[in-house]
Amino acid sequence: MRADGLRALGMRRLAAAIGYAPNSIYNAVGDLDQVVLRINARTFGHLRDALLAATRPEASPRANALALADAYLAFVARDPAVWSLVSEYTTVPGAAFPDWYAQVLAEAIGPVDAVLAPVIPDPDTRRQAVAALWAALHGLAALSTSHKLAMLTAEPPQVLARMLVGRFLG
Repeated sequence: MRADGLRALGMRRLAAAIGYAPNSIYNAVGDLDQVVLRINARTFGHLRDALLAATRPEASPRANALALADAYLAFVARDPAVWSLVSEYTTVPGAAFPDWYAQVLAEAIGPVDAVLAPVIPDPDTRRQAVAALWAALHGLAALSTSHKLAMLTAEPPQVLARMLVGRFLG
């Protein structure tokens, strides 16, 4: 996956890479969608850890929000191939995500929710704010890792992310 990208991901190649028969993976985990969900869950756990490490209890919500934006962009830039599983891989249309996956995702965005809580006390509004910021930062990260951001602007993604978060918070 890291070497050949998302298109190269397949159960036979995965099985060969780890020294198992494809049927062993099917029996233990399920189909490729289930494998990807588990990889993504691990990635979300690493993201949560990176975001938690970026915040400081003594810092203002604004400073912590800016630190989270920096940490998110750095996290994606460290391993864009693995992050592409989160952002580009699609499961069977209409397939529901398992409850455990929703929980892992909620834990990953928990640090963002916690940082925004003092400035956006209403939980529904804050949920929307977290989603909007996540989507906007993801766009910057995706354009940056694909080297397409440079077609729009010479500023690095960190500058744009800080401007976005700063203006969002007012």
